Amino acid sequence: MEYIYAAMILHSAEKDINEENVKSIIEAAGIEADDARIKALIAALEDVDIEEAMETSAMAAAPVAAAPVAEAAAEEEEEEEEEAAEEEAAAGLGALFG
Repeated sequence: MEYIYAAMILHSAEKDINEENVKSIIEAAGIEADDARIKALIAALEDVDIEEAMETSAMAAAPVAAAPVAEAAAEEEEEEEEEAAEEEAAAGLGALFG
């Protein structure tokens, strides 16, 4: 994954995405660069519009990131409903033994 991040950094910095630049970023991160992986990355990115790919993945990530928030809100609402039902039940029992 770090090789893809290196390509994204180079793209964001408006630098050429080539073997030398990717290798320098990988090594700057303290990772031993694998020349075969770098060559494979460069070959794979040859026909890819990186800007479009980044926008598409950012749009896809937004709903995924929002899902845990919505789930937590639903769980909280469910807990509140359960508490209200318990209080009503307790009130009903209190009226019986009043």
